[in-house]
Amino acid sequence: MTNLIRSWVESANAPETNFPLNNLPYGVFSTDGGAPRCGTAIGDSILDLAALETEGVLDFGGTLGTGSWNSFMERGLAEWARLRTELTRLLSEGEPPRPGDLVALENARLHMPFTVAEYTDFYASRNHAFNVGSMFRGPENALPPNWLHIPIGYNGRASSVVVSGTPVRRPHGQLKGPNDEVPRFGPSRRFDIELEMGAVVGQASDGPLAVGEAFDNIFGFVLLNDWSARDIQGWEYQPLGPFQAKATATTISPWIVTAAALEPFRVAPPERELPLLPYLAEPGPMNYDIALEIGLTPEGGRETVISRTNFREMYYSTAQQLAHHSSSGCPMRVGDLLGSGTISGPGKASRGSLLEMSWGGREAIEIDGGTRTFIEDGDTLTLRGAALGNGFQIGFGECSGKLLPSRVLR
Repeated sequence: MTNLIRSWVESANAPETNFPLNNLPYGVFSTDGGAPRCGTAIGDSILDLAALETEGVLDFGGTLGTGSWNSFMERGLAEWARLRTELTRLLSEGEPPRPGDLVALENARLHMPFTVAEYTDFYASRNHAFNVGSMFRGPENALPPNWLHIPIGYNGRASSVVVSGTPVRRPHGQLKGPNDEVPRFGPSRRFDIELEMGAVVGQASDGPLAVGEAFDNIFGFVLLNDWSARDIQGWEYQPLGPFQAKATATTISPWIVTAAALEPFRVAPPERELPLLPYLAEPGPMNYDIALEIGLTPEGGRETVISRTNFREMYYSTAQQLAHHSSSGCPMRVGDLLGSGTISGPGKASRGSLLEMSWGGREAIEIDGGTRTFIEDGDTLTLRGAALGNGFQIGFGECSGKLLPSRVLR
């Protein structure tokens, strides 16, 4: 198992930090109202990569001084590896410290780490698909006929992807209950989250990608909460699937944890129930062992962890999702974001949405000071994740958002 790489930044050597030297996640930050710029998290600090490029310590064509990682991603795999190698050397124990290039995390404002070109959300956890299907069609018909053959997905809204800490307002939409003769328009009463991972596409493509090629095109990963209005979705999704129910907001964590940092944590997928077509064949393990959790904090209350699961539960890997996405000839762009779909484990305590935890609203879950079936105004939902190494962890930071009341529409 990979061991901790020790750094002269002492806080990066603590086993509880999200950001040891093994990690080096990429984000965009600003201080004191200054311009956003690229940095990497190390312990309790951010290494100012824009400053290092200005000083001539790093040379990546000026891409690190921008307020986005898109331009750097375009430079390709060799440059991704070169930056990681140079940063590992600069920050390693025994190298001359550069405290003047560090910014305390607590003093920085974090921004969207990249410009989202397009957003696609998948439905790739078998446990989640089985749970949802069982609620509405019974366990004998839970999975659609195509589910074990194809990574199902839909194209979402890049414009509503927001960074952690951005409040989310309860949406309005068309609603029709089982006893209503006609629909009405009003605020969603069954607002939910979806615990997901988001993959950031770092290389453009024009034409089909093999699974191995797709794997190499993935720059890194973020935590992702695809907020979902279940009552709006229930009325609108026949026959074309989600639309307004998923357009309110998608929250991502502010740090991109690179595929290189996660390399030691690759694992095989769950056992296949049916053979996949050859174009989806994986040349090696392409899932990741990343522990995940959801915390719910009511207004004025304490957080309750309401679910714990793992990214390794995905039936289809991100590389398979990207390969399938490109199989029709669909061009992929730098900055495309692929949501994994809700990640649920086999037990009740590992379900990735309140829809599943409350079994469609019929079974309330216990939280500090009360119960929930769906999200209430003032609730803050926080996703966390980390790959656990030998005395260290590769963490993502938090992916958090607070639900605000709906606006009064006239």
